[in-house]
Amino acid sequence: MPMTSRLALAGAAAAVLALSACSHSMHAHHGGKHGAMNPNANASATTPAKVTASTPVLASGYKKVEAPATARLYFVNLADGATVSSPVKVVFGLSGMGVAPAGVEKAGTGHHHLLVNVNEWDANAPLPANDNFRHFGAGQTEVSLDLKPGQHTLQLVLGDQNHIPHHPVVMSDRITITVR
Repeated sequence: MPMTSRLALAGAAAAVLALSACSHSMHAHHGGKHGAMNPNANASATTPAKVTASTPVLASGYKKVEAPATARLYFVNLADGATVSSPVKVVFGLSGMGVAPAGVEKAGTGHHHLLVNVNEWDANAPLPANDNFRHFGAGQTEVSLDLKPGQHTLQLVLGDQNHIPHHPVVMSDRITITVR
């Protein structure tokens, strides 16, 4: 085999290995624990937010939308302890359910809410809409956030057609990022 062909083949093999490692390390962003593959493996985990226990029926009689126990919500491109620049691109990941806009009642779906610097919230009430509780009722799956330099916590929560968390609640881990 000519030397240029061997070099091209070696380069292609290296690229495949690099992509494979990148794909493997992405599992760390999806909640996996891969030690050395996760650059933040030794970082201390963010304290979870205080969340009320979910009930299947609210005091008003509203029956909460049921979520499969296997549903998972996660950050695709951010990990706990990440240092980023503003604006911060946040990509929402969801498995085991689908996305539907607010106001649309369809089994197995919901829409995203991003909680920014929220320490506690009620799983049995509509999520408020403000700078800390960001709604993505049109079915959006990512956002670019302007955040001031410093530490910020982020958490994703799936809401039903009325912005009420499902039962059981479908939420991501709460992560801390540092904006430089």
